[in-house]
Amino acid sequence: MYVVFDIGFSWETIVTELPFIWIVFCCIELFASKRKMLYYLISDLLITLLYFTVVMYYKYYGVIVTYHALHQADKVTKVGESTYSLLDPYYLLFFLDVVALAVIAFWPKKKSYDPHAGFRSARPARKATLYTVIVASLALCVFNIWPNRASMNENKQAEDMGILNYEVFTLLSDTTGKDEIVPADQITQAKIDELKGVQQSAAPNNFGAAKGKNLIILQMESFQDFLIGLKIDGQEVTPNLNKLVKETFHYDRFYTMVGQGTTSDAEYVVNTSLYVPHHEAATDSYVDKALPSLPKLLHENGYDTATFHTNEVHFWNRNNLYAAIGWDKYYDQKFYGDEDHIAFGASDEVLYAKTIPELQRMDQSDKPFYAQVISMSAHHPYNIPASKYKMTLPDNMEGTLVGNYIHAQNYADYALGAFIQGLKDTGLWDDSIIVMYGDHQGLPIYSLSGDEKEMLKDMLGHEYGYPDMFRIPLILSVPGVTYPSVQHDVGGQIDILPTVANLLGVSTANQIHFGQDLLNQTSNLLPMRHFLPSGSFINDENVFLPGKDYTDGTNFPLPGEAGDKQATEDQYNRALELLNLSDSFVSHLPLKEGGDAE
Repeated sequence: MYVVFDIGFSWETIVTELPFIWIVFCCIELFASKRKMLYYLISDLLITLLYFTVVMYYKYYGVIVTYHALHQADKVTKVGESTYSLLDPYYLLFFLDVVALAVIAFWPKKKSYDPHAGFRSARPARKATLYTVIVASLALCVFNIWPNRASMNENKQAEDMGILNYEVFTLLSDTTGKDEIVPADQITQAKIDELKGVQQSAAPNNFGAAKGKNLIILQMESFQDFLIGLKIDGQEVTPNLNKLVKETFHYDRFYTMVGQGTTSDAEYVVNTSLYVPHHEAATDSYVDKALPSLPKLLHENGYDTATFHTNEVHFWNRNNLYAAIGWDKYYDQKFYGDEDHIAFGASDEVLYAKTIPELQRMDQSDKPFYAQVISMSAHHPYNIPASKYKMTLPDNMEGTLVGNYIHAQNYADYALGAFIQGLKDTGLWDDSIIVMYGDHQGLPIYSLSGDEKEMLKDMLGHEYGYPDMFRIPLILSVPGVTYPSVQHDVGGQIDILPTVANLLGVSTANQIHFGQDLLNQTSNLLPMRHFLPSGSFINDENVFLPGKDYTDGTNFPLPGEAGDKQATEDQYNRALELLNLSDSFVSHLPLKEGGDAE
């Protein structure tokens, strides 16, 4: 309760958490005639493991883990270093009682009097007592669950219900608690635009401004916008990007919209302009569908398409994601090898060095191309080799999560500089729309120690919060198009597809999309999922988090906002409706060719 809800011990905890445990223990007493201590040990271990998993999951995602995360259990071993970095030594105290029970259970016993003999002589009364405790405990569980079942904020729901009750509730309510699927004929672009407040123009600005040009999209691992322009002891953290944003569009209030699938979810959102599913990664839930996508749209308009990533393609089920999205070709670890290994594969330097020649080869075709390049070296927990360090940090930052993050992103910027120069030297830069964005947050609030939060406060000049954590850069270079370099309009990853389609002169009139063209709209509404409670959204002024519903929600002002404007209940309801429309739209899509996802 201290780690997750920051409330420590309270009598309310006794009322919410213990009744479920009493039910388990009473069942052991009633139905286990032998090896009771072993059953106590097993039940204690399982409950402890659940609590431990809740804490570990919360430390990165900021939400309460449910059975949905079992889909990702196999990835724990593949991201072991990232998982272990979340551990605090005192978390091992969770298991002290398990060790004590194990010692008691397996300690050699001498035959002596039967301590339960008195109970056996009064077995009917004992059974009646146990059944009474079970009924009373069950009543308390229902009392904790029922009044809180409609709460929008899952974290608040778990706190009020009790974690064990919440886990049972999510397991049982999933069959009846889903939003009603909207009929396919009611899901129209006009309806989506109305909910978002989008006014479509018959002659949008910059339509076809880069017609026939290549499109290169770079997804930057864990990159947050506050890094741009940041100096530490007079050293620029991102000198190459600092130079670049002076020559291009830089959206400085642009937000990640990923869910449980993190990096792969970013690929999904950017390429489909659809919202991620509620509890699962898109690569687990949606890849059996024939998804409308940017690669398919551009392919229909004469483009070749390819995606580049140094990890193995089966990680995050990308092999099925790429088939559903419709890439013509993908490059993965088989192409890049494992030289200069960082995180899960070859370094960013290798990624860029081997990608440039492939882009040149694609450019020699008589057709333009769309390429998505995905960097990876700056992956949590940011333990890049010291030989890759390009700057010196103060002693108090070295070895911390914040310090490691700065080192990793400084290296990523160094490698990116060579990529930018390579694109310019080969002429690809001037013949392509270049899009760069961060995939997801790099420094979750929930993972930071008090000292690390103070470091960020010193760097940012204010408390590090949700508007900082989810804010990533969008950098846009368009041949022949000039705008003021810094754009303050709010945007999200879901907006990239309609924005680049407009610039390339490709109509999205016949393709459902939930994003908007950032160069033709000045107001936005961005529903959020997974990393924030259901009902959360970002508007032009705030990040809004609901409590039990809208009325007890909290507004977190965006950079540059005074905090005097509040998110409205109408926006809250529209955000929820947009999410349901997206879910419903995907549910109506036909299966992709080849049937179900593997």
